[in-house]
Amino acid sequence: MSDAFTVPFLPASLTWKNQPLDSASDVERQISIRAGADTDWFSDPAGTPAKHTAPVALFLPPDPTFRLQARVTVEFAAMYDAGVLFAYIQDDLWAKLCFENSPQHQPMIVSVVTRGVSDDCNSTQIEAQSVYLRIYRQGAIFAFHYSQDAHYWHLVRYFSLGNPGPLGVGFSAQSPAGQGCKVIFSEIQYMPGALSDLRNGE
Repeated sequence: MSDAFTVPFLPASLTWKNQPLDSASDVERQISIRAGADTDWFSDPAGTPAKHTAPVALFLPPDPTFRLQARVTVEFAAMYDAGVLFAYIQDDLWAKLCFENSPQHQPMIVSVVTRGVSDDCNSTQIEAQSVYLRIYRQGAIFAFHYSQDAHYWHLVRYFSLGNPGPLGVGFSAQSPAGQGCKVIFSEIQYMPGALSDLRNGE
């Protein structure tokens, strides 16, 4: 990781794991990231070499229980272009929640949990260029949620990465099959504390 930078709406500085083509942040709770061609994080169960090439801006949350959410807007062009919320422990132990362009060129919610190899799951189609994504952590457990309006949240995935060490969370853009992808993360919020109901997102 390199090139730490701070933004006023997050509790710790961000550090790049893989540099983007370009990026920007401002006081309006917004970060933009442009990924280059052939960028992804994926460890194929079929045994092909793992890819750890997409740019990720990560920070270390100071709280054991928290939510990180953002409105994610993607300039979709190629299949699998995506904006991503990322949870990272090490290169073979991580998870991502994606707003991704499907093979049918339909934006959808996709989640990947990697413990050595990746467990990849396509979820709901979204009829828009933007959606709200959220990572929730409570000790050793995680939940991924999405929302159309940042009020009513839908559970995408409930899982654990264990509790082996420091956790980084943050933002990523990817373009595994394309020539690059720009993603804007706006309305970013970090909130310590527990949800009252993990499954309905409240």
